[in-house]
Amino acid sequence: MNVAFGSDNHSGVHADILQAILECNKGYAIAYGDDDYTHRVHDLFKQQFGNKCVPFLVYNGTAANILGLKAVTDSYHAIYCPETAHLHVHECGGPEHYLGCKLIALPTSDGKLTRDMVKHAMFGVNDPHIAQPRVISVTQPTELGTLYTVKELRELADFAHTNDMIMHMDGARLGNAAAALKTGFKEITADAGIDVLSFGGTKNGMMCGESVIFFNHTYARQFQFIRKQGMQLASKMRYLAVQFEAYFHNELWRKNAEHANTMATLLASELEKIPGITITQTVEANAVFVILPPDLLKKIRTRYYFHVFNEQLSEARLMCSFSMTEEDIMAFIQTLQNFLKKK
Repeated sequence: MNVAFGSDNHSGVHADILQAILECNKGYAIAYGDDDYTHRVHDLFKQQFGNKCVPFLVYNGTAANILGLKAVTDSYHAIYCPETAHLHVHECGGPEHYLGCKLIALPTSDGKLTRDMVKHAMFGVNDPHIAQPRVISVTQPTELGTLYTVKELRELADFAHTNDMIMHMDGARLGNAAAALKTGFKEITADAGIDVLSFGGTKNGMMCGESVIFFNHTYARQFQFIRKQGMQLASKMRYLAVQFEAYFHNELWRKNAEHANTMATLLASELEKIPGITITQTVEANAVFVILPPDLLKKIRTRYYFHVFNEQLSEARLMCSFSMTEEDIMAFIQTLQNFLKKK
């Protein structure tokens, strides 16, 4: 098939990560995380996120989000998130089902929450008739491809902590955010006031595997049991751990993310040259949101796979990955132009 713009999940696995999996596939290793690979990668997490971080490896991002939140919520709590949040839209009601919490999804034009948005939505504190405010959940980058600055995150976190709330981050594409902001991971998580992080690598070159990271030991205290009950305790955990080891080595994560971001910038710049096409969100990471004429949208989807984000607006989401090339981008643009010439 042609290159897929549907998701950065559609790309393959980076060769260095595949090689690391092969190299660890020798002999025996103690199961369930008591192996040398997992011990080493826990130390690497501390180097990346700070000594106070407590990481737990899991299989996938939905589990990382839900189980991480389970560690800090009760069923009478409310979680504030953007209406575009993965928690709200793409986890099949999992947060409500497993947590019992009320998701309060707030409208936002760019996928980002602000302190005032959350403040205006909060009411009924200590009222037993009302779900109690507990978590502010943000995604970095957002589901619309935009970025929170460190200042914006800090402002939200300060508001959360002042109101006895927890700050959660869905970091499925955190590598793309750090690369775009030219920071490390610690600056946009621990230093910005994040309490619980879902940290992903699958969208940036890994085969599978995510991590739940706590920046407060109190919140992490019961998580080993929550992870097991949540069916996310890997028996052969070395195969998850070694992927993160390769991911962190020589900042492979940054190289992959920078390339994906660069491809998105190139794609947006070429799309802007085509009459009748409109970029709808600022391209800050590896996502491009674009309105295409309906007939063109239909035709191009016969050749390329991507998601229609808003059918009424004829708005598409085009995701770029670490394995995408300039030739892939230009072939897509040329196909668009060829369809337009045939009109």
